[in-house]
Amino acid sequence: MDIFMTGAAGYIGGTIAVRLLSDGHRLRGLVRGADKARRLAAIGIEPVIGSLDDAGLLTAEAVRAGGVINTADSDHRGAVEALLAGLAGSGKPLLHTSGSSIVADEACGAAASDKIYDEDTAPDPVPDKKARVVIDALVRAGAGRGVRAAVVCNTLIYGAGRGLARDSAQVPTLVAQARKSGIVRHVGRGLNVWSNVHVDDVAELYVLALAKAAPGGFYFAENGEAAFRDVTAAVARRLGLGAPQDWPVDAAIAEWGRGRAVYSLGSNSRVRGRRARADLGWQPREAALLPWIEREMAVA
Repeated sequence: MDIFMTGAAGYIGGTIAVRLLSDGHRLRGLVRGADKARRLAAIGIEPVIGSLDDAGLLTAEAVRAGGVINTADSDHRGAVEALLAGLAGSGKPLLHTSGSSIVADEACGAAASDKIYDEDTAPDPVPDKKARVVIDALVRAGAGRGVRAAVVCNTLIYGAGRGLARDSAQVPTLVAQARKSGIVRHVGRGLNVWSNVHVDDVAELYVLALAKAAPGGFYFAENGEAAFRDVTAAVARRLGLGAPQDWPVDAAIAEWGRGRAVYSLGSNSRVRGRRARADLGWQPREAALLPWIEREMAVA
């Protein structure tokens, strides 16, 4: 298949892209500058220089492609509208990448939540995440416009990226702070729980969804969960540092900003990818998060 991808130079998109290339697909990837364009071309992806704000370019690429995968920005509504416009009436697939902070709370590490969502449970998003839920719904409504549009909603992703970018977001953020300060910290008491998934298993889910996702489908990518207190303890062991410490949320916000401290690292986000398994036949195979941190996570 000829596939147009946004985010092909990123961590998630790059890993998916490498997997798709190995399966024989042909890729064109949106990229901002000449340097990354050269690097994409070197791994077999035809670069398309532009940005998510170039609506006409996105629409034209969607018309040209046999399918589209959007991994660049879960919150860019204009890009989604442009891609849907190009695919309307075609029956072609559009996979849009969301994130499970759509079910996040504002626990700030104080406690684990007993709320667990699956694909059939409507999220009740905090105000900061309502716009993302609206975009997910817009994508799924593309089914009514003749697009085989579906959403893949990723949880905390770990593992070494296969493309141009090696590192994910959440665990490397904790590691960077620990290296800078010599102290591993979690937000608040670190009791909050996130579902998680290895990036190679994410790539497998996208491959399956590209082939089999139902129009309007929604799929959580998860394969286990862990409290952040346990995550930071594993990081401390891997880095050879002392026991992790509680961190007042105001200090965490000062270091990372509100969005990352409160939602990416301080919230609960517990989901189950039942439809991913039952409808698409997805079978995650990679090591769980805590063993991966202790045995495989890069330390240099």
